[in-house]
Amino acid sequence: MKNDIHPDYHMIKVVMTDGTEYETRSTYGEPNGSLKLDIDPTTHPAWTGGNQKLMDAGGQVARFNKRFGSLKLKR
Repeated sequence: MKNDIHPDYHMIKVVMTDGTEYETRSTYGEPNGSLKLDIDPTTHPAWTGGNQKLMDAGGQVARFNKRFGSLKLKR
């Protein structure tokens, strides 16, 4: 392993969305710093099994079809 090419590996505090905290080792930030999570396994639908539906915000598909629906592909 080469010397002086790896970042400093130190202890940080991770703050979950519900306020719980734990300490871990990381290269993120400064020693004894903290990392506040916006999304974590306790709230994300991928881990909680919740249903999340994609919404067509403002009719994006309809606007796309209106602009480009008349174009035909050449074969």
